[in-house]
Amino acid sequence: MGSNAVRHWSTLGLRDVGQLWTMRVFMSDSRCRGHDGTGAGFALPVLTPAPPIRARRNLSRLRAIVLGAVQVLMILHIIQWLVTGSTLSPVEPSESMEFVTRGVVNAGTVFFALALLSTLIFGRWFCGWGCHMVMLQDLCLWLLRRVGIRPRPFRSRVLVYVPFLLALYMFVWPLVYRLGLVPISQSLNHSLSWIPALESPAPIAGLSTEFVTTEFWKTFPGLLIAVPFLLICGFATVYFLGAKGLCTYGCPYGGFFAPLDQFSPARIRVTDACEQCGHCTAVCTSNVRVHEEVAAYGMVVDTGCMKCLDCVSVCPNDALYFGFGKPASTAKPRSELPARRADYAWWQEIILALLFVGSFLAWRGIYEAVPMLMAAGLAGCLTFILWKSGCVAFSKNESFHRWRLRYHGRLLPAGRWFIAVGVIALLATLHCGAVTMITAHASALDGRVRVPKSAVFSTNPVALPEEMEDDARAALAAYQGVAAYSDGGFGLRTVPSHFIRRAWLHAALQELPQAEALLRAYESAEGEHDETTRDIAMLLRMQLREEDAERFVRERIAAEPRFVQATDALLVWLQDSGRAAEAISLCRTQLERLPENAESASHGGGNLRLHLMRRLSLLLLASGEIDESIRWFEETLRIEPDNPAARAIYAKALLERGDDARAIEEMTRAAELSDDPKYQEELARLLESLGRRDDADRVRESGAGSNSQDD
Repeated sequence: MGSNAVRHWSTLGLRDVGQLWTMRVFMSDSRCRGHDGTGAGFALPVLTPAPPIRARRNLSRLRAIVLGAVQVLMILHIIQWLVTGSTLSPVEPSESMEFVTRGVVNAGTVFFALALLSTLIFGRWFCGWGCHMVMLQDLCLWLLRRVGIRPRPFRSRVLVYVPFLLALYMFVWPLVYRLGLVPISQSLNHSLSWIPALESPAPIAGLSTEFVTTEFWKTFPGLLIAVPFLLICGFATVYFLGAKGLCTYGCPYGGFFAPLDQFSPARIRVTDACEQCGHCTAVCTSNVRVHEEVAAYGMVVDTGCMKCLDCVSVCPNDALYFGFGKPASTAKPRSELPARRADYAWWQEIILALLFVGSFLAWRGIYEAVPMLMAAGLAGCLTFILWKSGCVAFSKNESFHRWRLRYHGRLLPAGRWFIAVGVIALLATLHCGAVTMITAHASALDGRVRVPKSAVFSTNPVALPEEMEDDARAALAAYQGVAAYSDGGFGLRTVPSHFIRRAWLHAALQELPQAEALLRAYESAEGEHDETTRDIAMLLRMQLREEDAERFVRERIAAEPRFVQATDALLVWLQDSGRAAEAISLCRTQLERLPENAESASHGGGNLRLHLMRRLSLLLLASGEIDESIRWFEETLRIEPDNPAARAIYAKALLERGDDARAIEEMTRAAELSDDPKYQEELARLLESLGRRDDADRVRESGAGSNSQDD
């Protein structure tokens, strides 16, 4: 067999050309000997491996250096945040979800926008040269190859669309829900009351920026999840799904990069020097059949190409290059592509899709721990394991990497182990699916118990309607069912937030000791918090344990001055009980103890001092200390000038001092800052109180006109 036959190996339509090293074929005088040990037999061609493919350029090393530099920058970013306490918001594409959900532009939004724009010009380069997850997968692939494991790509025609669907869910669905489904459901509910109206998300006041943050790690998983995340999205996806398995079947950002790549003029292209040796396909870690595509199109058109340039670096004739020209979207084949047999029939693809969707829904967010990207990687691995386990159980011959699992219908020891792993994976997935479904049912029942918190945390609470009481008890039973086994459920752990929800439901049912016990259990698991401190104190007051409640709050805020919600609740209680001077003194003390830049950890990073400053101004106003109250109001407005509620109260303080003109000015400004008609009504009443009835009528008429236009 000559050299032409050697080159032909790469075009035989083999299942995975990337697994083959180019081989030289030699004729040998060796003979196949019979069972009797004689020399009778026939001549066989012997395939001997060719020397390893050598890179002509060090592009792989350069890419490794670039990806390593990206990792170093990430580490330095984290260190800078730990040292200074504040830093640039995470330069991570997922952070751009804040833009579609809250109208917030941060560093992640800008970074993702630039990455998308650059993809239109240079193709899908970012994945290969700037993604830390690609670096992790490449490192895992290198380590696996060092121990003799060469992962084969898992090729599904259906699951390749998962990244695009995840991208739509992350970045398009929030807008569709907000701008489409919610208004439609509310309109239908208005005319057909039996159709439920979807709950409106928090309104977007307008575009804002958050380029600096003190909560850098807020959207990232903790250490207990970060390590499994890296193992699953790195080693496991590569081991089971092949090189860059996470990119192929789980990365939502690639779901946008891939289609944009089709319109990019920059691609891997070929000259006439190409001899179809197949070196390029052999080294491609993106599972692209490079030699076939450049032969058919004169360029690589596969959207999986990440412009790693490994193929360019090993081309023995320098036939491949990265250059500009016609985009893939307009390319027409100049020769016929070799026939490719799909790895799976369509009925098998449907089973794979069902396995993936079921695994993803079962594991995503389980115990409020598994993030979406990790769930996608885990679902891909589980899909392969479950499918392969079925193949081992029912096929005649099956193997995995270096292990033969079944041979001529006989199940081998490695096959038994693989099936055991598949059974464990299936049982774990079914368990997680049950927990997920029951939790969703509990949350739905919980959502029907709609009663104001002020009506629950009151010394004169209102009893729940009968249907709400039934929903509350059913939700409690469901939450109890998914609690940890040690807590009486069948779950592996009790989700901390479920303590909060169960406490709320017990409080709504006026089962106060149970509610208090659950909040204390939450704090035992998660530590002391401002909100739980306030709520426990409220529950103590509802049980007529006033002294215990006051002592409890004072001890907590003495240890942690950032607990401003608990402080505010205590200040209100002191004022209501006729101890206004004590409330003012306590408020001043807590303000002095709070750092100047203290921010809330649970309310969008709001200024904590601002909260207490407003309370102090109100206490002073109620105590008749008008001038000092106004000074504090002005200080709060200096920090947050566009708060209509603050300006409305400031106007009342000015009116108390006799500054009528400024009071009207501030109330007018409050009405301009908000669409809420109550501020226009307050302005009208203020004008009436000053004898300006005609002006008040005009304000009401203008408000009615604007409301009718809105309708």
